[in-house]
Amino acid sequence: MAVDANVLIFERFKEEIAAGKILRLAVQAGFKRAFVTIFDANMTVIITSCILFFLGSATVKGFAFSLGLGVAVSMFTAITVSRTLLMLLIDASWIHNPWWFGGKRGYDK
Repeated sequence: MAVDANVLIFERFKEEIAAGKILRLAVQAGFKRAFVTIFDANMTVIITSCILFFLGSATVKGFAFSLGLGVAVSMFTAITVSRTLLMLLIDASWIHNPWWFGGKRGYDK
């Protein structure tokens, strides 16, 4: 799920770059567009883990707890940590070219 979230975010980010937005605005729009899909997928898994936790045996409860905790941490890192690292990368003085992020050649900040 974490990989899927980051793939969704990066694809939305690339679409925004292709639409001609500057890098910082493309990141913000990409995360905003991907959030609903990521949230929906993760909430479905959390609801499933809650059902497993309340209806399962002790072993299944352990799995359900681990699954729910893993999905929550994965969602947090996909949304906050990935955004922070991407913004730091864009703010770096040596990488202003949208081509590095899947866009057309040219310089933009």
